[in-house]
Amino acid sequence: MSAPPFAVHVQGIGLFGPGMSGWSDALPVLRGERPLVLQPTVLPAPTSLPPAERRRVGLALKLAMAAGFDAVQVAGADASGLATVFSSTGGDCDNCHQLLDTLASADRAVSPTRFHNSVHNMPAGYWGIANQCQAPSTSLCAYDATFAAGLLEAVVQMQASGQPCLLVAYDTAYPAPLQQIRPIPHAVGVALLLSPTPGTGPALRVGWAQAPIDTLADPVLESLRTAVPAARALPLLQGLARQRHGTWVLEYLDQLQLRVELLP
Repeated sequence: MSAPPFAVHVQGIGLFGPGMSGWSDALPVLRGERPLVLQPTVLPAPTSLPPAERRRVGLALKLAMAAGFDAVQVAGADASGLATVFSSTGGDCDNCHQLLDTLASADRAVSPTRFHNSVHNMPAGYWGIANQCQAPSTSLCAYDATFAAGLLEAVVQMQASGQPCLLVAYDTAYPAPLQQIRPIPHAVGVALLLSPTPGTGPALRVGWAQAPIDTLADPVLESLRTAVPAARALPLLQGLARQRHGTWVLEYLDQLQLRVELLP
């Protein structure tokens, strides 16, 4: 399959992960100027939410909000009118654990707040509350291909609407015993604010490839890429950080990958 005959333009980038607290803090790591230290991900408080909602949210929502706002602030954009795509392989993994733990106990009463936070589009709802945003939003997952699926969805929606779209891909760790089945060791959130019209940021062309997936030369970054589905974005993010023309093949389907070219 050939690449679609259009380009998307990156207006803003957000990134939170172990040893990387925002896009500006991650730039020296991605450029090879500072080694990545895999320490717990540090997130800002979701101060954009009303106090009542702020008390109810967990790590997954804080991560998604931090990455999304990072990209919006880099772009200087107005979040209230942005269409969004939220992509996560497991959603709120801590909340999922607590629900299952409750259902396995003698008292199986689940709190309404915990049930409310269990739905996969939970971050989309809170994002709408925080930004008074009524623009369309899609929430999806695709196991290890979650970032590529989210990027493809955002590009298709943006091309159909002719309006910018914010992609937020995020993953957190399950507690034991689910951690043994789905061993995601770190919290990583990535956001791309994409536009169909040129701006001050770089342009990407997104299409298909039947080729090997790109890896990273840095062993610590590569270990993060393979361990966290949202971190499958790291080869592309490294190219954006170094501002160099190139093409990256990202994990998607078994026999079909996503090809992203950074245009000169």
